[in-house]
Amino acid sequence: MKVLGITGGIGCGKSLILKQLKNDYGAYIIETDSLAHSLMKKGQIIYDAIIKEFGEEILASDDEIDREKLGKIVFSDKDKLKKLNSISHPLVKQYILNDIKEKRTQNIKLYVIEAALLIQDGYKTICDEIWYIWASEETRISRLMANRGYSLEKCKQVINNQENEDYYRKYTNYTINNEKSIEDSSKQLKVLLNKFL
Repeated sequence: MKVLGITGGIGCGKSLILKQLKNDYGAYIIETDSLAHSLMKKGQIIYDAIIKEFGEEILASDDEIDREKLGKIVFSDKDKLKKLNSISHPLVKQYILNDIKEKRTQNIKLYVIEAALLIQDGYKTICDEIWYIWASEETRISRLMANRGYSLEKCKQVINNQENEDYYRKYTNYTINNEKSIEDSSKQLKVLLNKFL
């Protein structure tokens, strides 16, 4: 089983690449954000640690974590965001390590981990390769405004909180230019996967 890391900034089109990896190549996909959200549910491993740190005012009426309330706190304060990441990321990583061990016993050929902070969180030691999905800032902003309804200000705020292109290129094995058509991205993916697998 090969373990592939997929990373890149918000709005670069990682979801499109993941969809192709799953549908066209039968990859098993782990999106760390979605995994973290499920591990934040009441009774899961991240829940108590977050309540302890941020207080019960972030809870919704059903006692689940209200991600919008939590988001307002952490996205306006870099230190609080760091704190949230320092709680959730190691627990997510441990879950993935256990999952990889389990999946190796099954007939899975390609295990894909997607995360914006793949490099920062030390996944280089877990992944056989890490690929960077790239799109220009203009394209990313227009995608975020169209698909997520973000304001220009919110786009810039989130993008400025992430690493720049040079950082991603320095620490990844390959770059997929996701600026053009789906067909173009598919061709690049096919070439890279033929080498990788």
